[in-house]
Amino acid sequence: MIHWILQLFIYLIIIDIILSYIPEVRKQQWAQKLHQIADYPQKPIREMLPDMPIDISPMIVIILIQILMYILS
Repeated sequence: MIHWILQLFIYLIIIDIILSYIPEVRKQQWAQKLHQIADYPQKPIREMLPDMPIDISPMIVIILIQILMYILS
Protein backbone atom coordinates (compact mmCIF):
# COMPACT_ATOMS: atom_id res chain seq x y z
CA MET A 1 0.00 0.00 0.00
CA ILE A 2 2.77 2.47 0.89
CA HIS A 3 4.61 1.54 -2.30
CA TRP A 4 1.50 2.42 -4.31
CA ILE A 5 1.10 5.79 -2.52
CA LEU A 6 4.75 6.69 -3.09
CA GLN A 7 4.47 5.74 -6.76
CA LEU A 8 1.35 7.90 -7.08
CA PHE A 9 3.24 10.82 -5.52
CA ILE A 10 6.01 10.41 -8.10
CA TYR A 11 3.38 10.62 -10.84
CA LEU A 12 1.94 13.77 -9.25
CA ILE A 13 5.37 15.40 -9.29
CA ILE A 14 5.87 14.49 -12.94
CA ILE A 15 2.43 15.84 -13.88
CA ASP A 16 3.22 19.04 -12.00
CA ILE A 17 6.47 19.40 -13.94
CA ILE A 18 4.63 18.98 -17.24
CA LEU A 19 1.91 21.44 -16.24
CA SER A 20 4.52 24.05 -15.37
CA TYR A 21 5.13 24.44 -19.11
CA ILE A 22 1.44 25.14 -19.84
CA PRO A 23 0.53 28.51 -18.30
CA GLU A 24 -3.16 28.34 -19.28
CA VAL A 25 -3.63 25.15 -17.30
CA ARG A 26 -1.60 26.40 -14.32
CA LYS A 27 -4.34 28.96 -13.63
CA GLN A 28 -6.90 26.21 -13.02
CA GLN A 29 -7.78 25.56 -9.39
CA TRP A 30 -7.09 21.80 -9.62
CA ALA A 31 -3.65 22.48 -11.10
CA GLN A 32 -2.83 24.91 -8.31
CA LYS A 33 -3.88 22.33 -5.70
CA LEU A 34 -1.77 19.68 -7.42
CA HIS A 35 1.18 22.09 -7.35
CA GLN A 36 0.71 22.68 -3.60
CA ILE A 37 0.72 18.93 -2.95
CA ALA A 38 3.71 18.23 -5.18
CA ASP A 39 5.63 21.24 -3.89
CA TYR A 40 5.34 20.33 -0.20
CA PRO A 41 8.42 18.03 0.00
CA GLN A 42 10.35 20.10 -2.55
CA LYS A 43 10.40 23.35 -0.56
CA PRO A 44 12.94 22.25 2.09
CA ILE A 45 15.21 20.80 -0.58
CA ARG A 46 14.89 23.92 -2.71
CA GLU A 47 15.91 26.05 0.28
CA MET A 48 19.06 23.98 0.85
CA LEU A 49 20.18 24.17 -2.78
CA PRO A 50 22.01 27.18 -4.20
CA ASP A 51 20.21 29.30 -6.78
CA MET A 52 20.44 27.56 -10.13
CA PRO A 53 18.83 28.23 -13.51
CA ILE A 54 17.05 24.86 -13.36
CA ASP A 55 15.09 23.61 -10.37
CA ILE A 56 16.39 20.10 -9.63
CA SER A 57 14.39 19.63 -6.43
CA PRO A 58 11.72 17.45 -8.15
CA MET A 59 14.43 15.10 -9.37
CA ILE A 60 15.96 14.89 -5.89
CA VAL A 61 12.55 14.15 -4.33
CA ILE A 62 11.84 11.44 -6.90
CA ILE A 63 15.23 9.83 -6.24
CA LEU A 64 14.65 9.93 -2.49
CA ILE A 65 11.21 8.36 -2.92
CA GLN A 66 12.72 5.63 -5.12
CA ILE A 67 15.34 4.92 -2.43
CA LEU A 68 12.62 4.78 0.21
CA MET A 69 10.58 2.38 -1.94
CA TYR A 70 13.64 0.16 -2.36
CA ILE A 71 14.28 0.12 1.40
CA LEU A 72 10.63 -0.71 2.16
CA SER A 73 10.41 -3.55 -0.35
